[in-house]
Amino acid sequence: MAREVESILVGVDVSKAELVIARNDTDQIETIQNNVTAIRRWLKSIPSGSKVAMEATGIYHRQLARRAHEAGHELFLLDAYKLSHYRDGIGTRAKTDLADARLILRYLSRELDELKPWVPPHDAFYRVQSLMRRRAALVQTRVALSQSLKDLPGLKQVARQLDQHIHRIEQLIARRIKETLVEVGWYADAQRCDAIEGVGELTSMSLANTFHRGRFKSSDAFIAYLGMDVRVRDSGTQRGRRKLTKKGDPELRRLLYNAAMAARKTAAWKGLYDTYVSQGLKPIQALVKLARKLARIAFALMQNQATYQPKTGS
Repeated sequence: MAREVESILVGVDVSKAELVIARNDTDQIETIQNNVTAIRRWLKSIPSGSKVAMEATGIYHRQLARRAHEAGHELFLLDAYKLSHYRDGIGTRAKTDLADARLILRYLSRELDELKPWVPPHDAFYRVQSLMRRRAALVQTRVALSQSLKDLPGLKQVARQLDQHIHRIEQLIARRIKETLVEVGWYADAQRCDAIEGVGELTSMSLANTFHRGRFKSSDAFIAYLGMDVRVRDSGTQRGRRKLTKKGDPELRRLLYNAAMAARKTAAWKGLYDTYVSQGLKPIQALVKLARKLARIAFALMQNQATYQPKTGS
């Protein structure tokens, strides 16, 4: 009877061109090209059911993550912020691809019980996220050009035409986002969110897309994924400064903040916003707290497949 090959732990440092790999069954470091052919070949060389960890790096980790998951391995995407502080905590001075691969392997080995396996999202999630980010880039470009050209003599009409053209492209992207959500059956959730005072169509579509990224156990998990949870640093009697973790999509946080700015002017939410300010929060802090409140309500509506009941004010 053939002896069963034990699974191994693997730490991978990801870059656009290469994957630097450290394994717990050997001291040797392996480097392969970050392409489908090389990844598939390498995955066949490791025992089935192995545990592979890597830092989430924009889009460059996606190919390995998806292929490894399809091959039956457990995937763990590590938070860059936590990994950086882990490096400082253990006194590692070197910051190289080789050192990072070993650091990731060490983190996986020691923190495995606390890590949550990665589950691949629907392809539509990445499509919508990419469209949202491209639209955001267009908005920034349009605003920058408008401010830059407004004082130049003889360019007022041209600048207005350019602004209108870019705005039309933004609308086309928004339409494409809606079509994608309709196609995969997520648009009904966007409509649930859109009913909340202050939450517009783009924000609601982004919330629905993020909700369907994976299964969130609670609204707290959803808020943490958005990067809108608060990092607490207290020691003894000293109360440290509270900051958002900002781990999630910055575009959705921006949209939620804008939604809070709109919501505070409505009868439904003005009273709550004023309460936050009267409690000593600065206007920006109050808006962030209101944005978090709106996100929690959106999560509850989608989680329970409920219809929003408009608030009458307070």
